[in-house]
Amino acid sequence: MTERQPYRVVARHPRFELRRYPAHLVAEVSVEGSFESAGNAGFRPLARYISGANRSRRAVPVTGPEPAGAERIAMTSPVLQEEGDRPGSWLVRFVMPASFTPATLPEPVDPLVTIREVPGQLAAAMRFSGRWTARAFERRATALGRAVTGAGLRPTGAVRYARFDPPWQPWFLRRNEVVLPVAE
Repeated sequence: MTERQPYRVVARHPRFELRRYPAHLVAEVSVEGSFESAGNAGFRPLARYISGANRSRRAVPVTGPEPAGAERIAMTSPVLQEEGDRPGSWLVRFVMPASFTPATLPEPVDPLVTIREVPGQLAAAMRFSGRWTARAFERRATALGRAVTGAGLRPTGAVRYARFDPPWQPWFLRRNEVVLPVAE
């Protein structure tokens, strides 16, 4: 079973949940392109990283074709995507399993993959099912932003788009979310 990013529901509003996310580690890549192409382009180097394209900081028995000193990292969900700091750029992230610390997480071999710690935060989240299109996510992001400000909360960061299911999951069964950091 895939580990999910932990959070605690602080409050439920008619259109969203208010959640507290603990500090966590992410592996991320910055990619250029459309919303849809960025998700695919970012996924590949991150999948290679957790599949063994890394330099383990601890002794790990290697039984497969991974390079010596590589470590497989369990997949977690969701896969996150948010707009980057340049027009047409996107950050695609895998949340690392909670069992890792900055000292124990393997170093990526690919220079495009970076590891960073995300501080804990309060965020509003809206869940929905459906296709992974820019239009579907943008529509929910707009609705979430309006609902958050309507509830008297103040957004403090970029909207994250979260995909929980593999691409072969039928679109009508997919769990997706838009997540918006808010002020304490």
